[in-house]
Amino acid sequence: MMKAKINSTVTLGRQLGSGGYTVGKMIASALGLAFFDKELLYHAAQESGLCEEVFENADEKTSTGLSRILNVQNPFGLAFFDPMNTPLSRDRIFNIQSEVIRKLAQQQPCLFIGRCADYVLRDVPGLRSLFIHAPLSVRISNIAESKGITHKEAESLIVRGDKNRAAYYNYFTNKEWGRAESYHFSLDSGLLGLERCAEAAVDLIKNYW
Repeated sequence: MMKAKINSTVTLGRQLGSGGYTVGKMIASALGLAFFDKELLYHAAQESGLCEEVFENADEKTSTGLSRILNVQNPFGLAFFDPMNTPLSRDRIFNIQSEVIRKLAQQQPCLFIGRCADYVLRDVPGLRSLFIHAPLSVRISNIAESKGITHKEAESLIVRGDKNRAAYYNYFTNKEWGRAESYHFSLDSGLLGLERCAEAAVDLIKNYW
């Protein structure tokens, strides 16, 4: 395992069903990076004092599921407010999560999955951003097998998931989700396979850090 440099940071975007999560874990292990995916939601809740469900329902979404949680009322009939008595919004939630990402990146070498981390950390020296993609047929098979659903159901899930991720990324950044120019490296896990994809990513990062 390579010992990561201080403040070394990798971000990884991924298409649903591409195996990006697994590739990210492999990369983090090979480079000695702390790994953050949904763990960010816990840290954001701890940092803000808000319920973790707020971040779970807003996770990589700009609207679906978010309005429901923001409109929840507590047992006393009061609207859900943040600790500073400011009504929550998607921008407020994003800012809280972004601050957590920046703080974690300052504390240790990290790999972040999604959550616009490449944009949030764009000014961090040595940041390297990846995007993992795969042909739709491969992604459908992967999701159908992992979730035990039909290929038709898997395709619907992928279309919806990718749409949410794209809308979230495009809304909060000045870039376009999935486009090669939005990232340093873009790799096809369907062509390479997960292990070789991770190996290729590690080689690229090590050679161009």
